[in-house]
Amino acid sequence: MRILIIRHGDPDYERDSLTEKGWHEAELLSERMKKEEITAFYVSPLGRAKDTASLTLQKMNRTAVEHEWLREFAPRVNRPDTPYVKKVAWDWLPQDWASDEKFYNLETWPDHPAFEAADSPGTGQKGVRAEYDWVIKNFDALLSSHGYVRDGKIYRVEKPNRDTIAFFCHFGLECVLLSRLMNVSPMILWHHMCAAPTSVTTVYTEERRQGKASFRISSFGDISHLYVAGEKPSFSARFCETFDSVEERQD
Repeated sequence: MRILIIRHGDPDYERDSLTEKGWHEAELLSERMKKEEITAFYVSPLGRAKDTASLTLQKMNRTAVEHEWLREFAPRVNRPDTPYVKKVAWDWLPQDWASDEKFYNLETWPDHPAFEAADSPGTGQKGVRAEYDWVIKNFDALLSSHGYVRDGKIYRVEKPNRDTIAFFCHFGLECVLLSRLMNVSPMILWHHMCAAPTSVTTVYTEERRQGKASFRISSFGDISHLYVAGEKPSFSARFCETFDSVEERQD
């Protein structure tokens, strides 16, 4: 099985839609996607993801199944540098999170007091761990419906196939899904990887012994459809390359 994880186009967060550039990116993406043989489409309920998907779905005369758990990973926390202002849980200053070894550990990364105090919008409970567990539980259930059942840290193959499933979602959520497939802390992916708007991440199953599968990323954040068209990628998801880059985001 092949999984495509697609980030939405350049976002207009105020309207939860796309900027003019974002719509152009989504159009270029749709020209790429219409050539794919997709078994099933899944989409976030947020407007920027649905708008991005809409052009591909229209060209292919298809529909997508909307899942609440595919929206952006939403808990907000009081970071050490912003004790009185809540920020998105997965955006920390490097000097704050990298100094704490628990963030690198698959089991202990959600145990920071700031994470434990956060609300979990998907569950109504407390803690980033609750939100993470809610997302991966639903992700595992969907993979199971496609024939790949979570079994420890790998997957039991109940229906081997070469299907392709596509997710239109968000960068923070993408890293959660990949962390589940890779069995690593999502903090590592959130802070060391960057998926530009309309980027496509491709993941394949590998079944080296019958009935036992793992997932392997063949490309992360591919934006070749933009480069082919001469379209410069959006800066969204990145911070300033050097601190004196005043035209770029400095947090």
